[in-house]
Amino acid sequence: MKSRPDATPVNIGEASRLTGVSAKMIRHYEGLGLLPAPPRTESGYRRYDDDAVNTLHFIRRARDLGFSMADIGQLLDLWRNRRRSSAAVKKLAVQHVAALEARIEALEAMKRTLNDLAEQCHGDERACCPILDDLAGAQLPPAASSCHSSQH
Repeated sequence: MKSRPDATPVNIGEASRLTGVSAKMIRHYEGLGLLPAPPRTESGYRRYDDDAVNTLHFIRRARDLGFSMADIGQLLDLWRNRRRSSAAVKKLAVQHVAALEARIEALEAMKRTLNDLAEQCHGDERACCPILDDLAGAQLPPAASSCHSSQH
């Protein structure tokens, strides 16, 4: 976190610069209720205090780790509750790890399938393309397959 020598509230542009969260996302987080609506100047400009800037850092880090907005809301509630149980925080983290592992497995399966299809494709001037045929699946009759056409 970038340190601020004074605790003077900052505008949305400065909050964005300090946290690496775009102004658009700051407004989005406010809309979702993750970040309380800040006080405004007489001319309507938002003013973010240190608590708001710290909350934005928290949200940014949680997003960097892939937590969903719903999970971030729960984590923020736990973070703000000094009587929380660390078991509740750990449970969310462990559930997120399991979800990440499932996504990684699914991505690895996609990668294997695409590698297999790419190996089957000649990648030349012929129309035959096992990749397109696989994407079409059983939707095409065998005669429509580019690998069964007369252009071999």
